[in-house]
Amino acid sequence: MVHEYKNGSHHPGEQIHFYRTRTKMDENLLKTGDLSLTLKHPTIGDKNIYTCRVFSRDKVILMVKQVKLQVKVQHQIKVDSDVESVLLPCRTTENLPGDVRVEWIKSPDKKIHVYENGSDQPGEQSQFYRTRTKMDEEPLRTGDLSLTLRRPTDEDSEIYTCKVSSRNGDVLMKKQVQLEVKVCQVEVEEGAESVLLPFRTTPDLPGDAELEWRKGNYVTVHVYQNNSDQPEKQSRFYRNRTRMDEDLLKTGDLSLTLRSPTQTDSGEYRCLVYSLKGNLQREKTVLLKVKERRQIHERTPLIPV
Repeated sequence: MVHEYKNGSHHPGEQIHFYRTRTKMDENLLKTGDLSLTLKHPTIGDKNIYTCRVFSRDKVILMVKQVKLQVKVQHQIKVDSDVESVLLPCRTTENLPGDVRVEWIKSPDKKIHVYENGSDQPGEQSQFYRTRTKMDEEPLRTGDLSLTLRRPTDEDSEIYTCKVSSRNGDVLMKKQVQLEVKVCQVEVEEGAESVLLPFRTTPDLPGDAELEWRKGNYVTVHVYQNNSDQPEKQSRFYRNRTRMDEDLLKTGDLSLTLRSPTQTDSGEYRCLVYSLKGNLQREKTVLLKVKERRQIHERTPLIPV
């Protein structure tokens, strides 16, 4: 139920919580005949077909009308996977109260960044985004609620919502940004000494983090656990052919060097970083294409007669 009007008044208690405080109808709708519904702060999640039904006291349907709502994302941003950071814009000219709560949310409900009581609230963040986000130091004063996301990867591609709420939970503002991070693609010629699958993220990852490079869903290419490589957990096909940085958790350089690449190595590689409790902290996809080695045909020199 999006909105209900009966017995001369509105009934917010019958609404779905998602729409509570966001809908409004004309006060004299039965006299004016204007049964239109105003929906505040529409987002991509509101995209749907809405039906207005009018019933008599005996539950006889007197009128039915449908409206198809399309919601377009205002900002669409595309970046390469090797950029240092990307800005998700959100600015307002309204004077926001000092006690509001600002949330950046990734669909459907993952918290990316929270600002409340005059400071960031990293404890409420998803671990996947911890140490990777930043907002203006005084966002409520400047009206600049934009979010800087460091070291974006293809896994960050999604619709992000900036939501501003009052102390009692009323939504004051909502804006959405669609981010697309291109999948990293690497090409190398067969016969090369090695190829680098790049992945740089923010430094100082937890010391107990575990890392795995996979090809496809099942082939284990490289494993890093307990601050060291685990060659016994690799697929035999990749044993003695891979190498990673020694201080990768400190530097944030999770790139993988693959020696003597062949066409068989072509495919999709994914790097997954987990906490000791199994929570996904980082992820990136790299598409590797190993091209056939070009053959160089030497011409037979002509011998003068």
